[in-house]
Amino acid sequence: MKTFTIVAMAFLFVFVGMQRFAQADEMKANIEDMKGKAKANAQESKGEVKALTEEAKGNEMSGAVERAKGKTKSAGERIKGKAKELKAKTE
Repeated sequence: MKTFTIVAMAFLFVFVGMQRFAQADEMKANIEDMKGKAKANAQESKGEVKALTEEAKGNEMSGAVERAKGKTKSAGERIKGKAKELKAKTE
């Protein structure tokens, strides 16, 4: 009976320890996802500001190009954030 209790306690300590690591990985994954979204929003905002500046100068075509660049960089940042999130989940 004593051996069974010791084995059960050891199993519980291992299980609780693994659960803590899983929660830490989940937290890190959420942080990476949020950072990716924040960077994506920043890139999109930069593109929009540049586009508005160009349009104010009268360059409609340059404004459209800058807006497209911002959206492209934004998508890239979202992809990077998602990749880092998945990597953090698998660690």
